[in-house]
Parts: sequence; C-alpha cells; structure tokens
Amino acid sequence: MDLISALNWRYATKRMNGEKVPQEKIENILESVRLSASSIGLQPYNVIVVEDPAVKEKIKAVANNQPQIAEASHLLIFAAWDTLTEEKIDNYINLTASTRNMPVESLSTIKGYLSAILKNTPEQNFNWMARQAYIAFGTAITAAALEQVDATPMEGFNGPALDELLGLSERGLKSVTILTLGYRDTTTDWLAPMKKVRYPKEELFVNITDSDLKEAV
Repeated sequence: MDLISALNWRYATKRMNGEKVPQEKIENILESVRLSASSIGLQPYNVIVVEDPAVKEKIKAVANNQPQIAEASHLLIFAAWDTLTEEKIDNYINLTASTRNMPVESLSTIKGYLSAILKNTPEQNFNWMARQAYIAFGTAITAAALEQVDATPMEGFNGPALDELLGLSERGLKSVTILTLGYRDTTTDWLAPMKKVRYPKEELFVNITDSDLKEAV
C-alpha cells in the first residue's frame, strides 16, 4: 500500500477486536519511531510499550475508560524527559561522536545549541521536549498505517495518575500521549464506515510569494 492510500485507509479507531498484531509489524513501527526526526537529533523522550492485559486494564482506568486501551494489542506511551540536563546533553554528544567516529571536540557547535536551550525555563524546555515526542508520535501513526495496523491517538487520560501508575517520575519522564495499536472492530466501531473529513487543499495550504510580504517597519 502506498503512503497516500495508507493515510486514506487509517482513522482514529474507536473500537478494536483484541487481535494480536504480529511482532514483526510492531518492531517496524517501533523502528520508525527510533528513526524519526527530532530537533538536533536529541530524541528527549522514551516510548513505553505495554502488551500485558492487566497493565492495560489499569491504564484504562486512568484514561476515561476508553475501550481501545484494553482492546488494543499494544499501547505505546510517549513520555518526554521531565528535565533537560548537561549530563543528558553530554550523553548525546558522546553517542554522536562514537556513532560517527569523530572527536567530541568537533561537536562543540551542536553542544552549544543544546546548552543554550538549558537557559530556557523548565516549562519551556519540557514543552519543547514534548513537541519532539509528538514528532515521533506522528511518525508512528504513519508507520502503523503503512503496516495496515489500526492506531488511535489519545490525549484523554490523567497524566499524573498514569505517571504514578507506571513509575515514570522515577525514570525522569512525564507522559505526553498514548497510541493504541490493533485492529478495528467494524461491528462495534461507529466511526469505521464514516468518510474521512479533511479540509480541501485550497483551504488548508497557503502559498506566500515575495509580493505578499509586508515591508519591515
């Protein structure tokens, strides 16, 4: 299935049938997350993978009892780092140096960019890191569609309660969003037969030329 066909096929599945997604497909989706774009390449987040039915039931209780949580084959919980530190920056710089077989000193410019971010407020930094998690989240949704695995993006959950349940604070993480993976139940999902609703491209995309720019004051 080509990309556009896959995106037309996918939708935010409201009910799933409990069927297991083959591990190969799960691994492909996870690898897409690992390879996803990230500002400066830092990837300031982790993805919690949940397959255990008992854990899914407990998560469901703090996610407004949405049925897809328990019906899904797997849950992916995208959790941003709660704090950016010099240690985390150094770890990334060292990883880059070893991966590319280059001296750490040659990465001083990149380290400077990251160190400058530390001057922002903790709230600004968390918001930035959460946005990076969302980039990976979007990649996972697209990868799932290409694998013809249904996925439901979810923000309707109690973040602090989920963090406590999974012990995320001890890991230096805060949950940002959840993606359920599984297969649609067309007999109970009211949204399954509905047409996809999207704005036409003439309304969505805005082309700006030099003549549209305002003169600097």
